[in-house]
Amino acid sequence: KYPEIKSLMKPDPNLIWIITAMVLTQIASFYFVKDLEWKWVLFWSYVFGSSINHSMTMAIHEISHNFPFGHYRALWNRWFGIFANLPFGIPYSVSYKMYHMDHHRYLGVDGIDVDIPTDFEGWFFCTTFRKLIWVVFQPLVIFLRPYFVSPKPVTFLETINIVAQIAFNSIVYYVWGIKSLVYMLAASLFGLGLNPISGHFIADHYMLLKRQDTTSYYGPLNLLMFNGGYHNEHHDFPSIPGSRLPQVRRIAAEFYDKLPQYNSWIRVLYDFVMDDTLSPYSRIKRPLKGNEIQD
Repeated sequence: KYPEIKSLMKPDPNLIWIITAMVLTQIASFYFVKDLEWKWVLFWSYVFGSSINHSMTMAIHEISHNFPFGHYRALWNRWFGIFANLPFGIPYSVSYKMYHMDHHRYLGVDGIDVDIPTDFEGWFFCTTFRKLIWVVFQPLVIFLRPYFVSPKPVTFLETINIVAQIAFNSIVYYVWGIKSLVYMLAASLFGLGLNPISGHFIADHYMLLKRQDTTSYYGPLNLLMFNGGYHNEHHDFPSIPGSRLPQVRRIAAEFYDKLPQYNSWIRVLYDFVMDDTLSPYSRIKRPLKGNEIQD
């Protein structure tokens, strides 16, 4: 109905400079915390570093869709993703690309879409306290689940990603010491754990609203998340960079404005933890269709 949306399906080279600035800012913060007391290292890790590192995961998400350099320079995007991964401390950029494409192709298909929680998660994390623990340790769950649910062979680029990250972590420790290294890793744990921004992990696909399994968020935290809250728009048009997803909503407002939506990721976290009817089981699972072929 709105063919002009096709004009938005092109790379966003501004991402190159934005992401580079984020990486350099986080590296600079390693220097500033190296001589602080431990309590301040952890304080700034949560208040400042966690926001950048969580935002960096969304930057890597943009890179996984080849938005910085475009599809014709796909390898450039993989190298750039390895670079963007450095201040996060845990190597995952290359493998995320492979698993995330499955998430788009096979949304909700158990055993293929590794965004779907395991049966153990749904069974065990079913009380308020256990769900809180699940939220706090989401980073570990998110990074380990693919290797239990749908492991893929390790590729050459993944090996480079791992070696580059170990080398970078070693340099941080050698140049600035243990506090800078702990700051970096704690920022990743805090940023993807009990943090307002982390509400998007649940808001994106959990059925908190009217049995709808993909839901958009239109609050101010999109500024830190490359508009990752525009999640219906993203799944409808995964070839459009996050910076242009608000345009998609404006153009096709009649399709998006009437859908259930969120305005607070903090409220999403609170409702998920406190509501006894919600758990990691609160997801729609779909069977693999007969005419779909998994790559």
